[in-house]
Amino acid sequence: MKVGQVTSVKRVFDQDDFDRFAALSGDDNPIHVDPAFAARTGFGRTVAHGMLLYSAVCAVLGERLPGAVQLEQELMFPSATYAGEEITIQLEVTELRQSERLAELSTVVARPDGSVGLQGRTLVRLPGETPFQKPPPQTPMPPDPQTCKGLEIGQTARTLRSFTSQDLAEYADLSGDVNPIFTDAAYARRLGLAGPMIPGGLLGGLFSYLLGTRLPGRGTHYLKQRIEFLAPAYPGQELGAIVDIIRLRPEKQLVNLSTLCTNPAGETVCRGEALVLVKDVKRKT
Repeated sequence: MKVGQVTSVKRVFDQDDFDRFAALSGDDNPIHVDPAFAARTGFGRTVAHGMLLYSAVCAVLGERLPGAVQLEQELMFPSATYAGEEITIQLEVTELRQSERLAELSTVVARPDGSVGLQGRTLVRLPGETPFQKPPPQTPMPPDPQTCKGLEIGQTARTLRSFTSQDLAEYADLSGDVNPIFTDAAYARRLGLAGPMIPGGLLGGLFSYLLGTRLPGRGTHYLKQRIEFLAPAYPGQELGAIVDIIRLRPEKQLVNLSTLCTNPAGETVCRGEALVLVKDVKRKT
């Protein structure tokens, strides 16, 4: 492994894959699963879930670096990705910190016309080290008094979800992500984990579900997501996820939300921030 090393994989998702991810994550936002609704939006047809694309990135990462644990992931979704398109998933090593067993990689999903469906970066702990460390505290964003489409600063939506071993099997089959930290109990225990972890694509799917169906709601366009992974989550645990509106930009119909997932002990599993576009969201005001 060296800086500049590139891994590239091609993949095609179809509408059945969109529907399967909707069933797995709970995110049945109609821009993903309702062709009639999607046709009335600027997309013109159904589009892939951002977290489904991210899951495909994770699959390539797990194949390239089996046993690596993601500590951070930044995602942007510059253009829509449609069913039946052959996408190219590309990872490039941009930095190595061997003394800390850390690697940073750029993450890109390119569409057939060369436009980018997903771009970002990830920081991973290489296999063989204790995966997680105590994170620095976050600095909260100052409040913003504006409103937009009935949305206000401080509005929240939350959910509780337990993932089963069958959910992990469905995720692996759909995404292709068979990293042994998610699939091999003995391997995970050798790393000091209690067993196979819940993949980041499923944890991120909790936020996708809340954003796309609850707050802001159906019709939400996912633009960006930053996630810090701070502790493992395991099958059978009841995880709590919450999204909280922290900024509104009515003139651009943009909403920023904090995103947080905790385990039954109240410990933070992952946290971050999302940016969404709400022009196609219909809400009661």
